[in-house]
Amino acid sequence: MARSARFSTTRLFYTLCSSTKTTPLNHQHPPPTPVAALLAGNFHFRHYAASTATARVREEKEAVWRESLEKVRNIGISAHIDSGKTTLTERVLFYTGRIHEIHEVRGKDGVGAKMDSMDLEREKGITIQSAATYCTWKDYQVNIIDTPGHVDFTIEVERALRVLDGAILVLCSVGGVQSQSITVDRQMRRYEVPRLAFINKLDRMGADPWKVLNQARSKLRHHSAAVQVPIGLEDDFKGLIDLVQSKAYYFHGSNGEKIVTEDIPANMEAIASEKRRELIEVVSEVDDKLAEAFLNDEPISSADLEAAIRRTTIARKFVPVFMGSAFKNKGVQTLLDGVLNYLPCPVEVSNYALDQTKNEEKVTLTGNPSGPLVALAFKLEEGRFGQLTYLRIYEGVIRKGDFIINVNTGKKIKVPRLVRMHSNEMEDIQEAHSGQIVTVFGVDCASGDTFTDGSVKYTMTSMNVPEPVMSLAVSPVSKDSGGQFSKALNRFQKEDPTFRVGLDAESGETIISGMGELHLDIYVERIRREYKVEAQVGKPRVNFRETITKRADFDYLHKKQSGGQGQYGRVVGYVEPLEPGSGSKFEFDNMLVGQAIPSNYVPAIEKGFREAANSGSLIGHPVENIRVVLTDGASHNVDSSELAFKLASIYAFRQCYDKAKPIILEPVMLVEIKVPTEFQGTVTGDINKRKGVIIGNDQEGDDSVILATVPLNMMFGYSTSLRSMTQGKGEFTMEYKEHAPVSGDVQTQLVNTYKASKES
Repeated sequence: MARSARFSTTRLFYTLCSSTKTTPLNHQHPPPTPVAALLAGNFHFRHYAASTATARVREEKEAVWRESLEKVRNIGISAHIDSGKTTLTERVLFYTGRIHEIHEVRGKDGVGAKMDSMDLEREKGITIQSAATYCTWKDYQVNIIDTPGHVDFTIEVERALRVLDGAILVLCSVGGVQSQSITVDRQMRRYEVPRLAFINKLDRMGADPWKVLNQARSKLRHHSAAVQVPIGLEDDFKGLIDLVQSKAYYFHGSNGEKIVTEDIPANMEAIASEKRRELIEVVSEVDDKLAEAFLNDEPISSADLEAAIRRTTIARKFVPVFMGSAFKNKGVQTLLDGVLNYLPCPVEVSNYALDQTKNEEKVTLTGNPSGPLVALAFKLEEGRFGQLTYLRIYEGVIRKGDFIINVNTGKKIKVPRLVRMHSNEMEDIQEAHSGQIVTVFGVDCASGDTFTDGSVKYTMTSMNVPEPVMSLAVSPVSKDSGGQFSKALNRFQKEDPTFRVGLDAESGETIISGMGELHLDIYVERIRREYKVEAQVGKPRVNFRETITKRADFDYLHKKQSGGQGQYGRVVGYVEPLEPGSGSKFEFDNMLVGQAIPSNYVPAIEKGFREAANSGSLIGHPVENIRVVLTDGASHNVDSSELAFKLASIYAFRQCYDKAKPIILEPVMLVEIKVPTEFQGTVTGDINKRKGVIIGNDQEGDDSVILATVPLNMMFGYSTSLRSMTQGKGEFTMEYKEHAPVSGDVQTQLVNTYKASKES
C-alpha cells in the first residue's frame, strides 16, 4: 500500500515536472530527475517546517517570559531617617494581603513593624538592616527592599539600589528635603535608578507639600511635578485628587482599605485644573510626543498623559510626585498603582555585565530566562541555618539542586535550598528566573560576587563602598569568650563591607572601624545580644590620614653581610603628591631605563613602598594621595633578593618622608542641625567652638536648619550637648564629607601625643 502510494506520488510529480517548461540555469548540468527533485524538496520542506516550528516555539516562549517579567517590579523604599519608610512598607504589606494586622514602628503593643525584625530595631525605632519582601498587587509581583535612613547604615541603601529597577524616595511634608534625602538621591543617580517621590505625613501640623516639591526641584535638581493634589491638609486631610485620571479618591474603613472614587470637589476644580496643566507642561519639556499635542492645543487624554509619564520616568528625565499619609492610611494604594504604572519592569532597564574572557568588555543582559544564568550576591546575612545570600537574577534561571559557578573565586557550588524572603520569614521555592530577588542557603561567597551556570564568565560591576571614618578598640571581658568574639567579628565583617576589623600593631588591641558612633555601638550591642559576649570598649578614635605636600628624592642602599648570602638592594627615585581628585590613593611608577634592577624585583619594591605607606611617621596613620616613582637602582648578582629590595624600599620611604613636608588629614563631617529658632545663637556658637564652618542656614516654620562642616574629632558626645543646649528639642544628622588638613596647632598636638604614647 505504502509503495503504490509512493509510486503514484512520484508519477504525479513527474507529470507536473514534465508539463512545466523549465530552463536549467546551467546548461552543462541536466535538471535533476523527478525522484531526486521530490526527495530534495521533501528534505527542504521538512527542514523548513522544523525550523519554523522551532522558531515559533521560541517566539511563544519569549512572549510568555516577557509577559511574566512585565508583571514584576523590583523597588526600594529610601529616605532620610524618620520620614516613614518602614511605616509605608507596613501599609503596603497590609493592603496587598501579605500581613493581616498593622503594627507601628514604635508600637505600644510590643510587636513592632514587620520589616524591623531585629530586637534592636524595634527598641530604637530605626531600621538597621535592609529587609526584603514581596507582595502581589493587581496581578503584579512587587519585590520590595526597605532600607535604613540613618547615614551610618548607608551601605544597606547602596547595595539595595545596586540591584533594584526602581525606587520610591520618601520625603517628609514637614521636614522636606533633608541631608540624607540628598545622599539617597545621589545614590539613586549613581546606579541610574528611576524613581517616584512620595510626600508623606500630610496629616502633620505644618505639612506643606508644595514647599517640599520646590525643595526637590532646587536641592535635588529633580525635574518633577505633582501627579496628585491633597484634599485638605493637617487635621483636615481627607483624600487625594488624581491629576492623570481627573478623579478624587477617599480612603474609608478602620485602616483606609476601602477606596471611594468620586468626581473632583467643585471647590477644588480650579487648583486641580491648574496643577494638571503644570504637570502636562513639565512632562512636555522632556517628552516630544506629548509636547507636540500640548503645543497644538490638542486635548490630552488620561492614557496619553500616563504613557508620557511612564516613558519619561523610565528614561530618568522626570520624577512624578505622589502624596499621602502612611500612618493615617491615605494614599498608599494609589502609590502602589503608580509603581505599576510608572516604574520599569526588569526588561525595561539596561543592565550590563563585564565579560572576563574579553578584557572586561561590556555585555548587555537581556533578562531572558532562557539565557545563561547571571546573578549577583548583593547582601549576606547569618541566619539560623547558616549564611543567607541574597541574589538578584539578571538572566537565566536558578533551580534548587543546580550547580552554579562563583566567577570571582572559580568555585563550583550546589544550590541546596532556594527561598523567597518576607522580612525574617522564608518560603521555599523550586526555581527562580531573571528579574527576581531570591535567597540561597549554605553558599560561601562575599558580597558583590557574581554567579553563572558556567557557560559564560561574566561579572557584574561592583558597588561603591565608602571608607570607614571612626574606630573603637574592643576586647572581650572574659578570656573564655574569645572564640565567640572572633566569630561575631568575622560574621559582621563579611555581612557589612563598611565594618572593618584590624589589629593595632603596638598595643595588640582589636580595632573595629565603621561609619560613625551609632554604627559601632550597634555592632558592640549585637555582639552582646547575639553571641552573649560582654565587650570592653575603648575611647572612639578618628581615622586620620597622612599625606605629603611637596616632592622629595630618595636614594637608599640596603646592604647587609652577616655570613652566608647577604642582602643588597639600592633604589633611587622620588615621591610626590597626587593631583587633587585623581581618584587613587597610591600610585607606583616604574621609570627604570635599562637593567639596573632586574624586572623580577620591581613587584617587591612596589610592595615595600605600599607597606611603608600603611604607617606614616607623624602619627602612624596610613599615607595617601602619594605617587612613588622609581628611576634608578643597583643590584648584586648573588646578594640581591626580593626581601633586600623590599626592605630597601621601606627604608627609602622613611628617609625621604620628612623632606616631603607631610601633613595630617582628618575626616570632616557634613552636619545638619534642626533646632527651635530661640536656640540658634547658642548652637551656632557651639559649632564655632568645635572648629566648624557654617555653610547654610534655613528657616523652616519655627525651626532653624543649620548646615555646617565640622571635624569628626570635635563631634564626640555632640548628641548630649545638643540636647542640653536645646532642652531636648534639637536633632542632628551627620555624614562623612572629606578628609581635610588639620590646623598647625592640632597637628603639633597629635604628633606630641603619638610620640608620648610610643615612649611610654
